[in-house]
Amino acid sequence: MNYISTRGGIAPISFTEAVMMGLATDGGLLLPTSFPEISDTQLTAWRTLSYPELAFEVISLFATDIPRADLRELVNKSYATFDHPEVTPLVQQGDIHIMELFHGPTLAFKDVALQFLGNVFEYLLRQSGGQMNILGATSGDTGSAAIYGVRGKERINIFILHPHKRVSRIQELQMTTVLDENVHNLAIEGTFDDGQAIVKAIFNDLDFKEKYQLGAINSINWARIVAQVVYYIYAALQLTSKGAEQVDFSVPTGNFGDIFAGYIARRLLPGHIRRLVLATNENDLLSRFVNEGEYSLRKVVQTSSPSMDIQLASNFERFLYFLYDEDSARTKEAMEQFSASGRLQFTAAEQEKISQQFLSRSVDQLQTKETIADFYSQYGYILDPHTAVGVKAGQDMRQDGVPMVCLSTAHPAKFGEAVTQAIGREPELPESFVGLGQRLSRCQVVPAEQARIKAAIEESGLR
Repeated sequence: MNYISTRGGIAPISFTEAVMMGLATDGGLLLPTSFPEISDTQLTAWRTLSYPELAFEVISLFATDIPRADLRELVNKSYATFDHPEVTPLVQQGDIHIMELFHGPTLAFKDVALQFLGNVFEYLLRQSGGQMNILGATSGDTGSAAIYGVRGKERINIFILHPHKRVSRIQELQMTTVLDENVHNLAIEGTFDDGQAIVKAIFNDLDFKEKYQLGAINSINWARIVAQVVYYIYAALQLTSKGAEQVDFSVPTGNFGDIFAGYIARRLLPGHIRRLVLATNENDLLSRFVNEGEYSLRKVVQTSSPSMDIQLASNFERFLYFLYDEDSARTKEAMEQFSASGRLQFTAAEQEKISQQFLSRSVDQLQTKETIADFYSQYGYILDPHTAVGVKAGQDMRQDGVPMVCLSTAHPAKFGEAVTQAIGREPELPESFVGLGQRLSRCQVVPAEQARIKAAIEESGLR
């Protein structure tokens, strides 16, 4: 399996090369040259597999240059850190299914991919004798999951940018109380989009990237996407094994990474996954894209679901490439146009293609709060605000006879203030959160400037 750029500027590379490259050197995003076909015999066998076993089978289709025994060990090591035997269990609540993706070390869905990616980085660096400076931006959960994926690992330093005072207190503490010498937290005086733009700009400085051996942990890294594909397949096979013909998924998303993994899963299992519901908060860039055929920037609004407070979806380009029938020249031209104008408009024919893949709903803060309260009142089950956005959209879009799976992206205790406002009490704290506020922490508050971030890497990074 080889990988190419959405912008067509690189020769095909292997999976391990794609992992280490992160962002394509031409500024595009990496994608496989083709998708494997899953036979009925394979699907029958997959239905009986545990989550780690299924993850190995799915990932092995894309990571063909890692020896199978080594890949199996990496996968098993990654999911041994989760506290539930099913890793991503399905829990039925009323007429929807909640897929709990928060059973990893940092209690957020990002653990599913970043535990794997951290182990792959370590494996590849040990083989090559090289070292890496990981650079990433976070709107909340990616940062802590990435840090926990590589903390204390040899040959790796990690630099995480988060928007100062724009993540939840728990999210901030999860990052800044990790005191391993290889962990560097940088709170930028700006938004997540500012941080993401800085990261992309630094990766596009190819001389700097090579000199400091930069590695990517944001969802621009293909390994993140392929690891997330697994839980869609896992849920779809469970429900279709119980008699459902097809399954719908509702996905709270801001960066288009998680739902793009669902799009890939749908391509692999076209008869099993019917529709993907793209759920946004007031930062409705992606909902406007699906519903109105317009992709345009607006000012970021701070909400109770801060991990979705994004107005520039870094994985959008991957879907755009497929929307344009894998025309890399057209994709590159469109992204250059968007960079210049902040807006893309799509034709009626293109909107029809979009609607065949996605439905979308924007859920505001009042609806989010009401959904948390109503769901707790009816079922005694506590939703975090991001999951509540997905549940509200899923409830609105659900059709009789088709199971609706809503992705639960974080433990509610990560957003205790929003939950308390909705249900009148704080969610129970997991053991790992107890006393978090009393621990020592380390973080630098810095301007949202590319030069300042480069300076931090130059001062503390591996070379």
